[in-house]
Amino acid sequence: MSAVDRAGKQFIGGEWIASTSADLLDVENPTTTEVLARVPRGSAEDAEAAVTAAAAAFEAWSTTPVAERAAIIWCAADILKARADDIARTITLEVGMPLAMSKAVQVGRPIEVLTSLADATERLEWAEQIDTTLVVREPLGVVVAITPWNVPLHQTIAKVGAALLAGCTVVHKPSEVAPLSAYELADVFAEAGLPAGVYNVVTGVGETVGEALIGHPKVDGISFTGSTAVGRHIGAVAAQTVKKVALELGGKGPAVVLPGADVAKAAQAAAARCFTNSGQVCAALSRLIVPREELATAEQALVDYVNEQVLGDPLDEATTLGPLVSETQRSRVLKLVEAGAAEGAKVVVGGPGAAAPDKGYFVAPTVFSDVETSMTIAQAEVFGPVLCILPYDTVEEAVAIANDSEYGLVGAVFGTDDEESTKVASKIRVGMIGVNGGRINVKAPFGGYRQSGNGREFGTYGLEEFLEVKSMNFPGAERVVRPAV
Repeated sequence: MSAVDRAGKQFIGGEWIASTSADLLDVENPTTTEVLARVPRGSAEDAEAAVTAAAAAFEAWSTTPVAERAAIIWCAADILKARADDIARTITLEVGMPLAMSKAVQVGRPIEVLTSLADATERLEWAEQIDTTLVVREPLGVVVAITPWNVPLHQTIAKVGAALLAGCTVVHKPSEVAPLSAYELADVFAEAGLPAGVYNVVTGVGETVGEALIGHPKVDGISFTGSTAVGRHIGAVAAQTVKKVALELGGKGPAVVLPGADVAKAAQAAAARCFTNSGQVCAALSRLIVPREELATAEQALVDYVNEQVLGDPLDEATTLGPLVSETQRSRVLKLVEAGAAEGAKVVVGGPGAAAPDKGYFVAPTVFSDVETSMTIAQAEVFGPVLCILPYDTVEEAVAIANDSEYGLVGAVFGTDDEESTKVASKIRVGMIGVNGGRINVKAPFGGYRQSGNGREFGTYGLEEFLEVKSMNFPGAERVVRPAV
C-alpha cells in the first residue's frame, strides 16, 4: 500500500482503517523542507480502538508457542532484508541520515537486533525450579511502544520485537516527525503472518494519542524512548495505574582519554560517535575528556576530522553529514552553540555563524575546547553535531568530570592498558561503556543510569522487560510440572 493510500489511516486490528480524526500531520523532508507524506493526527478514539484490538488478540498470541512466535519474527527479518534499500531511502528522506549510513544503521542494525532477539528466546530460562517451586515467565500483556524520530526503525524493533517474542501485543505510537518506517513495518509483519491485532500503529501527537495510551487501564506496560522530561511525565501518569514502565532517555556520553593513550586517535573515534546522524543519537560521545597537556593535540585532530566531513544532500554518496530533522531541532541546537561561545568556551571549529547549506535544516559540525563542567554545553544534551573538549590534571579529576552529569547512558575509556582502562571504566556511572575501542553489542543490555532512564533493551534483558514472573508452588519437588512454552 502506498503512502498516498494510507493517508488518513491507522493500522488497527490487522487493517488500514480511517482515523476518527480528519486532521493530518505533514511529514517533512529536512533536506528540502518539502512535504513527504501526511499521516493522521490521531485521536483518543483511535488509541482506544488500537488498545481494544491488542487486548482482544492477547490471549491467543500469549499462548502461541515461543518457537512459532520466533518463526514469524525470523520471517519478518527476511522481508526487511529484501526491502532494506527502499526502507533505508524512506528513513533518509524523513530523518536526513546519509543513505549509505541509513542502510547500515537505520535498517541493517534493526535486522541484527530482531534476529538476535529471536535467538535470545532460546537462551532465556522460561521456567526455573527452586526446590518445590517452579518460577515461570509469562507475557506482560498489552504494551504501548512510544518511539523517537532519530533512529525510528531501530528503536521500534528493540521494543516491538522483544515484546512480540515475549508474547505481548503492542500498540505503537511512532514519532509524528518520522512515522513512515512504522507503516513499512506494519506491512512487513502482516506479510510475515503476524495475527491481526498483535501489532497496531497509531500516529498522532503526545498530547492526544500519547496521553490516551499511557493512562489506559487495559495497557499493562509502556516502553518509551525520548526526552527525559517526557519520560518523567510518562512515569508519573503510568504510576496511577501501576503500569510497568521502561524508559530510554537522554545522554551526555563522556570519552575519557587516559595519560599515554593516542589522543588524536581517541579524539577522532569519539567524533565519529558524536557526529553520527548529525549528532542526533542518545549514545553520542559528546564530551571528550583529555589530559590538559594534550589539549592542543585533541583540538587539531578534531579540526582535521571536521574538515573531512561533507555537509549536504543525504542522497549524495559524498555526503557524510545530513541535516537535522526539523527547524525546531535546528533552532534549539544553534541556541546551544551560541550559549557555548557566550559562556566562554573556545570555538575550535564551527561555532555561531559557521557556514552550512542555505536550504534545509543544517548545522555545521562544531567543536568547543576549554569547556568547564558548569557550562550549558557540558550539561545539556545538545542532540546535534557539537562536541566538547574538557581538560583534566589527574585521572581522579577525569572520572569526576565524566560523572558530573545528570545522565548516565554511555561512555568510553581510551588507554594503553586494558586492565587500567577497565578500572577507570568501572568508576564511571553509565549503563554501557566502551573500553579501548569496544562497541555496543546488540546481544548485551542497552540502557542507562540516573536521568538516562531505567530498564534494558536487547537480548534476553530486552525480553525480560516484557515478562512477568510467577511462582508456582507444589507439594513436593518431585511433583513439579513444567508447562509448555
